[in-house]
Amino acid sequence: MPVMRSSVLLETHLPDVNLYSRGKVRDVYEVDDARLLIVATDRISAFDVVLREGIPEKGRVLTQLSRFWFERFAGRLPTHFLTASVEEYPAGLAAYSNQLEGRSMLVKRTRPFPIECVVRGYLAGSGWKEYQVSQSVCGVTLPVGLTESARLDPPIFTPATKSAVGHDENIPFEEAARRIGRAEAEKIRDLSLQVYGEAREYAESRGILIADTKFEWGLYEDEIILIDEVLTPDSSRFWPKSGYSPGRPQPSFDKQFVRDYLESVPWNKEPPAPPLPAEVVQKTGQKYREAFRLLTGEELD
Repeated sequence: MPVMRSSVLLETHLPDVNLYSRGKVRDVYEVDDARLLIVATDRISAFDVVLREGIPEKGRVLTQLSRFWFERFAGRLPTHFLTASVEEYPAGLAAYSNQLEGRSMLVKRTRPFPIECVVRGYLAGSGWKEYQVSQSVCGVTLPVGLTESARLDPPIFTPATKSAVGHDENIPFEEAARRIGRAEAEKIRDLSLQVYGEAREYAESRGILIADTKFEWGLYEDEIILIDEVLTPDSSRFWPKSGYSPGRPQPSFDKQFVRDYLESVPWNKEPPAPPLPAEVVQKTGQKYREAFRLLTGEELD
């Protein structure tokens, strides 16, 4: 049976469909040799640890916002997205519509690159911490005298390792090139910067600054395509444009609110994580839904 807690879906259960993987947030199923079904649960992770509490409607926000971006880039950027409409799924999945509606996508099956493609347009998080020590981020030297939350023009590409368990690790571009090949590394770097640049401009027009984000790319046949989730509050740092002021941390529409709470309590950032208070859970859900509303102009249905 699906694992539910209050009004959140923490784990899916599709007994007639082969479970391919269960990640920090997503349950992925094999539909056939060419397609996967990705289901975004309401699980939330912070510092690469899955928390015990779920965030109401979070999985639906992630899926519907990814769908928005995939459809926005359609025709100009190849992606793995096929459909997020349950009625268009193979017939055998209809029995699980209560778990799939609004929070799942049918996608092309690819061979993912084992690299997180992080693009930073502002100096925050681990990038800010590294800059204070070395005046660089992942081997990219930055100007002297930058402050926390400073805008970076041009944005920088700072890849990271991709870990199913444990912590991801920032790596220099040269290390990414060594791992996946220089031509491929340069291609996904250029694509990541291109997508981020377009998204940053659009989001700013909607009142959101995308401080940083991570993309994933995979090979479909011989073509590099955009996969996984795209520009969501889980994969990005979203700040309200109004009130932006460099030199300090910024309020956010993403799970930084959860990170900030966890930083305020004693915890060594290893499992298990401390429990989240109800008000942190509720406010985080509100922030996710507000990000969706601002970016798409729609309410989460």
